[in-house]
Amino acid sequence: MSVFGVVIAGISVGIFKRAALGVDPFQSLMSGLNAVIPISFGTLYVIVNVLLLLFSVLMDRHKIGIATVINLFFLGYIAEYSLKFFTRLVPEPGFAVRLVLLAAGVVIMCVASAFYFTADMGVSTYDAVALVWSEKQKKIPFRYCRIICDLVCVGLGVVLCLSAGFSWSQVGEAVGIGTIITAFFMGPLIEFFNIHVAKPFLEKN
Repeated sequence: MSVFGVVIAGISVGIFKRAALGVDPFQSLMSGLNAVIPISFGTLYVIVNVLLLLFSVLMDRHKIGIATVINLFFLGYIAEYSLKFFTRLVPEPGFAVRLVLLAAGVVIMCVASAFYFTADMGVSTYDAVALVWSEKQKKIPFRYCRIICDLVCVGLGVVLCLSAGFSWSQVGEAVGIGTIITAFFMGPLIEFFNIHVAKPFLEKN
């Protein structure tokens, strides 16, 4: 479940990027960082996640496991090569196709997150932030903690892209309708798939 979740999460990022209607909030932050730090996306992803890993170590080591390691070292590269694959598969997608890709990306990302959350063998370093926050203060449900974290990432992504000289149309490829949808609905959707898909699957097997 952990490996499956991380791998299809990376594929979903490639789908998001091909839809060009905005990626998920954390990837919008990564797009902003990539705009000002000109290195390979996969390498930058590893560096940022190592920094977030320090947060997890200090706050809740239980959140670190095999899924964390796989996510840390492989998700960025899976996303990078998935984007190349979908670019070859759909070289010039129309708006309707991009909407389909966006919808598929949202669902796949949420299912992936639910699977490796439920497997309880570690989560991504970014996912750990909202999980640790919701568990430590016990007043705000996870879905709202996730929404707040996502909105902060979106804001930072926009600021970084603009500071790098991107036009608003270029910013829209990284921070668009897909970003807004995931910022407000990814937390609740993950919770839904966790309860109705991932947990029943784990209990059954």
